[in-house]
Amino acid sequence: QVQLVESGGGLVQAGGSLRLSCAASGSIFSFKTIGWYRQAPGKQRELVATITSAGNTNYADSVKGRFTISKDNGKNTVYLQMNSLKPEDTAVYYCKAVRYTSFAYWGQGTQVTVSS
Repeated sequence: QVQLVESGGGLVQAGGSLRLSCAASGSIFSFKTIGWYRQAPGKQRELVATITSAGNTNYADSVKGRFTISKDNGKNTVYLQMNSLKPEDTAVYYCKAVRYTSFAYWGQGTQVTVSS
């Protein structure tokens, strides 16, 4: 059983930055993609960014140019650097890892709150 543990959330003013971390209990080489998703109150969970085992990245249009997803294979950790944060980025951010079999694991989430 793989565990994903997110950290790095918090309260930040608009325009500020945060870096989220998603630490996996096993090797991230075994995953086809790992991504960040977010869910704001009253809204559906939405994709923020993903990174493949080859290092290819994909971003939601709303975060392009502001957020960067990266990974450290040696530390089995995926990061989400968030810059120029906006109040509309406020949400619980979740890490999701998908195996080549399509089986997916989710973390417990970390709260990001951006004040105006």
